[in-house]
Amino acid sequence: MIMGVVLVLGLAAVCAVSWIGFDAETKAKFSDLELGTLAFFGLLVLVLVHALTRSRVVAREDHLIVVNGYRRRDLAWAQVVAVNFPPGAPWVNLDLADGTNIAAMGIQSSDGSRSRTAARQLRQLAADLA
Repeated sequence: MIMGVVLVLGLAAVCAVSWIGFDAETKAKFSDLELGTLAFFGLLVLVLVHALTRSRVVAREDHLIVVNGYRRRDLAWAQVVAVNFPPGAPWVNLDLADGTNIAAMGIQSSDGSRSRTAARQLRQLAADLA
């Protein structure tokens, strides 16, 4: 969450400083449609960063909650067959009893040892509560 806020504020600061640095002639060359397009892409960045920052994995005694972007999955522990975190993978993968697998974007490899610890704990919970 903190990284998302820092990213958005940093991007907004760069855009603001760039706009302020333009002279009046350059600013006048932007049409309303072009300014609207820039605003649209700014909002799109906000939506995407928000989706990424709300990704999480919550283990409860009776079920597992996996939120990836704007999609939430409530899984019974019996549905989780395996918890995999292959080397080089960006996040944990959950193998489900129906033969499908889903990403658990709340545990990301960029978190280093914290992510490996979280994956081991989730793997152990899945084995114990299944």
